[in-house]
Amino acid sequence: MTLSRPITQAASALRDRFREVRAASLALAAPLSAEDQCIQSMPDASPTKWHLAHTTWFFETVLLQPHAPGYRPFDTRFHYLFNSYYEALGPRHPRPQRGLLTRPSVDEVHAYRGHVDEAVLRLLDSDIGDQDWATIEPIVTLGLNHEQQHQELLLTDILHALSCNPLLPAYKPAAGPALRLAAVPPAMRWLPQPGGMVQVGHEGQGFAFDNETPRHQALLQPYAIADRLVNCGDYAQFIADGGYQRPELWLSDGWAAVQAQGWRHPAYWIEANDPRLGTQQQQGGWQVFGLHGVRPMEADAPVSQLSFYEAAAYAEWAGARLPTEFEWEAAFDAPGISQMAGHVWQWTRSSYDPYPGFRPMPGIAAEYNGKFMVGQLVLRGGSVATPAGHTRPSYRNFFPPAARWQFSGLRLAKDV
Repeated sequence: MTLSRPITQAASALRDRFREVRAASLALAAPLSAEDQCIQSMPDASPTKWHLAHTTWFFETVLLQPHAPGYRPFDTRFHYLFNSYYEALGPRHPRPQRGLLTRPSVDEVHAYRGHVDEAVLRLLDSDIGDQDWATIEPIVTLGLNHEQQHQELLLTDILHALSCNPLLPAYKPAAGPALRLAAVPPAMRWLPQPGGMVQVGHEGQGFAFDNETPRHQALLQPYAIADRLVNCGDYAQFIADGGYQRPELWLSDGWAAVQAQGWRHPAYWIEANDPRLGTQQQQGGWQVFGLHGVRPMEADAPVSQLSFYEAAAYAEWAGARLPTEFEWEAAFDAPGISQMAGHVWQWTRSSYDPYPGFRPMPGIAAEYNGKFMVGQLVLRGGSVATPAGHTRPSYRNFFPPAARWQFSGLRLAKDV
């Protein structure tokens, strides 16, 4: 078979991207020991080793087994071990018990990745006709975007695990001293927005997940949105004003979480007298644990590791509210606005619901997003851990309201 030139070029570009994304996952895991990669610090997180294996399982199960003639699985038992939530593919190892998987070893998971990578590259190097390419290309592209989502989860999950260690070890020590920002937070400005009928959702150019579609109109009332994110200096004032002791600021479920979990500050903030800190650190006020270890709180840095409940309580204290996801998207390119993408995920006041006319992806991938559209809140904007391309304006992240191990913060809005 002679391949058409467009398909040959597209296959070559996809092979390059496949190698790049797969290598990036291994690079993220490289600073971690075998012990680090096996730990699961809570049911909502997964071990690093599991992320490396599950993203490989996706390519093996969704791409290779149905579409690569003669493909032989690396180990048929992995089908059970590394399925996440795909009911159509049968039973799976319980999510809260992923940390018990001391076997297979990290080395065996790497061998699994190598086996699957070679098979995917062989498939992309084979003679692919137009019809086969129309089937294979979307699966590979989805698999790569899926792996990039797990790259972010790999970082947030290991950060939570390391935060549970009394030594507070760094995921990856910084190469040099921290760049300290100005100690006095800049004043927040309000940017009026006209509202009206706006177009929201993915425009149809490039990849998007099914939950970003279809593009449609939304009616917005006039509103104002803050020109920047709420930062640590702002949030410290909320804490100092007794924000965590004032039930009138909190949603009922949020106040119950505060009481049950003993929340008194964002998840990775550390008080100056904490015994886990060294003597020198104990002399310096709030400290914040992050990927580079414990650092002094920077007033200008966006506040992070907040639940939706904390974000909503802060907004109430500030005499404002959280924006809806459509207000946020409509203001993405507003003149004067900053920090809209790549800093922290921004909680919105929107439930994670299907768009009008939503249809899930075909086949196995139908379970990817749609079945989670209940009991979750939408976040927008992407964080410092979000891979390139996943900070597009239409991207809809979602978590339950009590989740606070993500790089999640907030931006204020108000009615006008």
